[in-house]
Amino acid sequence: MTMKTDTLLVHAGEPRPRSGGAVAMPIYQSSTFEETEGLGYHDIRYARLSNTPSHDSLHAKLAALEGAEAALATASGMASISAALFSVLRTGDHLLAQDGLYGGTHDLITHDLPRLGIEHTLVPGDDPAAWERALTPRTRAFYLESMTNPLVRVADLPAAASFARSRGLVAIIDNTFATPLGFQPLRRGFDIVVHSATKYLNGHSDLIAGALMGPLERVRSAKRTLDHLGGSLDPHACFLLQRGLKTLAVRFRQQCATSLALAQFLEKHPAVARVNHPGLLSHPQHARARELFAFFGAMLSFELRGGAAAAGQMFARLTLPLHAPSLGGPETLVTRPAASSHVGLSPEERARMGISDGLVRVSTGLEAAEDLIEDFGRALA
Repeated sequence: MTMKTDTLLVHAGEPRPRSGGAVAMPIYQSSTFEETEGLGYHDIRYARLSNTPSHDSLHAKLAALEGAEAALATASGMASISAALFSVLRTGDHLLAQDGLYGGTHDLITHDLPRLGIEHTLVPGDDPAAWERALTPRTRAFYLESMTNPLVRVADLPAAASFARSRGLVAIIDNTFATPLGFQPLRRGFDIVVHSATKYLNGHSDLIAGALMGPLERVRSAKRTLDHLGGSLDPHACFLLQRGLKTLAVRFRQQCATSLALAQFLEKHPAVARVNHPGLLSHPQHARARELFAFFGAMLSFELRGGAAAAGQMFARLTLPLHAPSLGGPETLVTRPAASSHVGLSPEERARMGISDGLVRVSTGLEAAEDLIEDFGRALA
């Protein structure tokens, strides 16, 4: 039986028959398990090695969602990104990376990889000629985001996957903003998919987790790397993430619809200079987003004509959205990326990426669209 994503979210990875008859997956809150002879180090049943029954069930569900052979849960989104990159790159290698990435990923690539002798080149997401110019004999991988954070730009993802495949590069993509409901990169030619599962996959602002999906051998390699780095997800967090995943479809669809309605309202407001949302006709990659994604996503960002001062005034007047970092939860969150997700970048780096001090990012929650629009309208009056 071929199941739709909504059904996979509920049933994939769940034990049959149920363990002890429990409808919900139990929490195997044990660090250590009875030993089985003949196993290699990475297969010893041990919580740090990400192979308890709690992990196995979660991995099966995560793999099914992205149409992958295997999956790996990690302690954070950055742990999944680190495991993916370090499983592919070695000293002396070179990485192509899309310009305008999430600040934590940008810092890892531009600050930490060079200390390990791994070079990089930041390239536009939709310029194959620039990719070709940046290519070196030591280039091993190409890293992109399905939608960038916080400007919600959409790269030419099919071209990037094709470029990587034709040059023998490993294509890695962060699919956090699109989720498996909106986009499935492995079916488009990418090799490894990573997520900050803290965000939409869990969806309740109550845990930190990551996920990595792909072919079995690539996931095994990433797991061996993670086993040494120590970024494993504990069994209770596995349970919470598995529970959160079951409602992803209903949550994400509403959040996407509300986000577009709010973006359309803000685009017409006289206090707003520009709105970034792939569902708007004004978005420079709207046609590409319409072709690639089943949903335009639940994230938007916008520039106020009054800059950072006006953003601060708006934050003080809003009553429903919370002024907080992160995204993907049931409550709407607002933040200035220059002071949160991209605070580690220099002002010059942020300016080059198009992230001004007054840019506001909105993670749309599950509130009624009418209530959010009314609240933003009051705050901007």
